[in-house]
Amino acid sequence: MADREIILTPEGYRRLKEEIEYLSTVKREEVAERIRDSRDFGDITENSEYDDAKNEQALLEARIYALEEKLRAATVIDSGAVSTETVGVGTKVTIQDVERGDVTQYVIVGSAEADPSDHKLSYESPVGRAIVGHKPGDTVIVSVPQGAKKLKVLAIEKA
Repeated sequence: MADREIILTPEGYRRLKEEIEYLSTVKREEVAERIRDSRDFGDITENSEYDDAKNEQALLEARIYALEEKLRAATVIDSGAVSTETVGVGTKVTIQDVERGDVTQYVIVGSAEADPSDHKLSYESPVGRAIVGHKPGDTVIVSVPQGAKKLKVLAIEKA
């Protein structure tokens, strides 16, 4: 596993545990059933159904292992200790694109939980790195693929 720190919110920790539980029970049983069924197709040495099912099993076990390692290495932030003085993991920040006037809210999370389409931004992303540590009223410049973007921190609250 990578030496990178894995930070999770309590919600992210719960979702990760739920995924491991689902994969370890429901999905494992589905794959085992598929392996049992594929044996009925004849000689397993020339059985593509069996090979596919065994490959799926290997991928599933690798995924479970990786998630369990991530969970073991994770640091779960204490939501009660999250400060709203500055932007940090566990905060919901409202930012404004100074040039365009667009206002957006993001929850700052660790990279394992990041999902920009759900407004969950990693503190390691370009925007996350630029705004972490800043206070409401601060303006930061972020380097993005389209060039430089000027963002203003409008508000910070607990996520």
